[in-house]
Amino acid sequence: MVITGFWEKITRLFKRQELGTTDSSKTIYETTVEEREEIHNIWDYLRFIENTQAFHLVSVIGFEEWIAMEEIKRRIKELFNIEYKNERSLYPYIKTLVDCGLFEVSNVGGKRKWRRKELIVAVKSRKKKQLEEVRALESS
Repeated sequence: MVITGFWEKITRLFKRQELGTTDSSKTIYETTVEEREEIHNIWDYLRFIENTQAFHLVSVIGFEEWIAMEEIKRRIKELFNIEYKNERSLYPYIKTLVDCGLFEVSNVGGKRKWRRKELIVAVKSRKKKQLEEVRALESS
């Protein structure tokens, strides 16, 4: 019995080689893995060094409202109890965040206002179970 099962496997293997197929193609249908999109916000992954000017700016500037420099300074004082002697020291940090595409700037009526940009990324990922099934099919 064992010998006949072994013999059948060998003959099937040679028949597949004659037809030009390999052992990995068991069906005529392709196995597809469904990819799903996951939406991530980049702000969830960005970390700034605590008690730096960039950290203070990111903490007080939100996504929805445009904020002027006076309001930024007021919020920093209220939240962190820190008062900057020179407000111009915040401008290079804001400009860098704008240049990197993390903040948006609005210059209306000679007053600049800033807000955070919504940075959303769609990532395609495969379901773990489907990946394991495909790997199991490929290995057998």
